[in-house]
Amino acid sequence: MVCVPLTMAGEANAPLALMAGTERESPRLWVVPQPRARDLRLEFAGSFAKTLHRYLGASIGTGPGGMGSHMDGAPQLWVPNRGGIEFLRLLGRSTRFRSTTGPHAVSGAVPRSGMWLTFFTEQAEHAGACLLLAATDVLGQHWASGQSAVEDQNLAALLAWIAPPSDSTAAHGALEAEDPLLWPPAGPSTDPGFDREVLAPCIAEYDRATGERARRRAVARIESALRSQLDPTWQLMWRAIDQLRQLRPAAHVPQRWARDVDAFGAFNTYVAEGGRPQPKRDSAVAAAIRLNQLERCRAEYDAQRAFDDPLVMAEFRLIGEAFAGTLASITADRRIGTGRHAVLRPLATVVTRDPVRFAPGDGPLTDPARPQQKATIISVDDVPEGVQVTLELAGGMGRASIAPEGSVPVVGQRVCYSTLSAAYQPQGSFPARQDTPWTHGGSTEPPAWSMEDADEEWS
Repeated sequence: MVCVPLTMAGEANAPLALMAGTERESPRLWVVPQPRARDLRLEFAGSFAKTLHRYLGASIGTGPGGMGSHMDGAPQLWVPNRGGIEFLRLLGRSTRFRSTTGPHAVSGAVPRSGMWLTFFTEQAEHAGACLLLAATDVLGQHWASGQSAVEDQNLAALLAWIAPPSDSTAAHGALEAEDPLLWPPAGPSTDPGFDREVLAPCIAEYDRATGERARRRAVARIESALRSQLDPTWQLMWRAIDQLRQLRPAAHVPQRWARDVDAFGAFNTYVAEGGRPQPKRDSAVAAAIRLNQLERCRAEYDAQRAFDDPLVMAEFRLIGEAFAGTLASITADRRIGTGRHAVLRPLATVVTRDPVRFAPGDGPLTDPARPQQKATIISVDDVPEGVQVTLELAGGMGRASIAPEGSVPVVGQRVCYSTLSAAYQPQGSFPARQDTPWTHGGSTEPPAWSMEDADEEWS
């Protein structure tokens, strides 16, 4: 589902419009004719929530007993840039505490959608997660432009560098993208000139409207004006997706997507079983666990990217965390120990021209071709061809007295050893809530929320 949000320039995340849909030719537009009106904002949130739930439901099959617990896959939300992710984060934070009773009551879909939006934006912080994506970030991972990282957040300018029109140049296309009349901002904030000259008179007309007919006419004018701002970005989003679909998926993409599907399924179960909204602030233990998880995901993602892409690995070779070369010799039947306790430990000699900053005893190192096998540096010597590194190999060879064919590299083969590891890293050890000192927020009571949380501002 592609989502293009829009807020008023100068306003604190007051939702103005949202264009969303799963088909290029049939987007749906939601408009808040007066973004400062609470009831109109909640009406917008309720209408979008129903569409969001229908989309999420398409990924949830029916399990045993008729329960919606079987995951057929996972949904994926796309926004133009990081500002779109922040918009959804604040929208989720501002709706997940809304009450279904009392003053300003909303339908049950509103707080549930707030919980889902919070989940998606939290997953977006995990390196390699693909449940919520900013088009500019994904494009920037695969193409380099001639502008700064801040300018790359302009989707029109970034696409001009990547795929310029046949009758133009990349630099000229990027310059045209800065003109808000040709390419309105990709969100979430509108252009101040548009606000002043077009939007403000339309909203003023809506405020002055006294009858239903006049109000509908004012809303139609607002919708027409905002559609003209959102349509260009909507088309850019699908151009970006088309551009990315031409790329071949990396080897570890299915593994990361399976993790996303598991996360989606786990949260769906949590919501279905009556789970409470995420707290406004994590406890000390919950924050530490989350930080540990983010760090483990980042380390795993960096390793997977380097294993999948030689150009990414080249960065680690330049800083001395990896080296690549040709296998000069290998002793595949070397064993250490005696009798039943002898273990297979082949010696491999690699000649490389890379700068080697490892010393004897350093390790374990990993070759992407054999991620289950670990290597330890035995010696590092200068030779006329460059640097000769001798390594001791362990693991990934079974229990045979000699390494099976294919379990170790062969002479003349290109190898690459680095400190990176894509192996599973267990979660750190953290104290239970009741064992946390009071100085760090320890409490025996679970986090709670009150009706006052529903009065939180949209910013």
